[in-house]
Amino acid sequence: MTDALLKLEGLHKSFGALKATDGVDLTVMPGEIHALIGPNGAGKSTLIAQVAGSLKPDAGRVMLLGENVTTWPVARRARLGLGRTFQVSSLANGFSVLRNVMLALQARKTGAFGSWAGFWASVRRDEGLRAEALGVLDRVRLTLRAEDPVGALSHGERRLLEVGLALALSPRLLLLDEPMAGLGPEGTKELTAFLATLKHEAGMLLVEHDMDAVFALADRISVLVYGQIIATGTVEEIRASAAVREAYLGDHLHEKAGGA
Repeated sequence: MTDALLKLEGLHKSFGALKATDGVDLTVMPGEIHALIGPNGAGKSTLIAQVAGSLKPDAGRVMLLGENVTTWPVARRARLGLGRTFQVSSLANGFSVLRNVMLALQARKTGAFGSWAGFWASVRRDEGLRAEALGVLDRVRLTLRAEDPVGALSHGERRLLEVGLALALSPRLLLLDEPMAGLGPEGTKELTAFLATLKHEAGMLLVEHDMDAVFALADRISVLVYGQIIATGTVEEIRASAAVREAYLGDHLHEKAGGA
């Protein structure tokens, strides 16, 4: 059997009396898009932070590419093969689009994640790095924006650039935290189509509220409610689950049908 890219085993995380993560088990397999959905306050952000390494669980294990990374910091997980996009943009607004990608590529080459500004002087003269960065921008269809400041990008273009920065790190697993947030219908459709082309390059754990995007992309879906996974299955299985409809999905389907 193929080994999981990501395996969460019995994760627990509490804040005082609040059990934000309550015994979560979850896997992401190679070539799979595994969506994590649930209502606001379900604990999705807390769970994602434990996968990324910015928050340590109270109990349980995070296995990434066969390694126990439970106590590893963010940068070490990135070096192993974890790429991430953020719900709130993490782009360097004062830099050009091209410079953002070149710095990400240099971070991958040197392992100096989180300290981009310190080596910009050498990066900007590296023509090989520039060519590689332009290749990344071509993939996300932002070549014509290469010299523009990030602050001039539309919201949809910023999301595409964030995915490009994650891809620049050559990840084995992509952690996508609400990539459709703030996008209109056309932007969501474009990003959904692009992400679908990446699944055989990197597995994905997708946290998303846009159910059209989830249903279009996901191979499997896990539903998180009050810190617990109440169901995991295919799109069809999740749609058909009475427990999921009652806890979460029913409201979304009702809204889609035009209900109040």
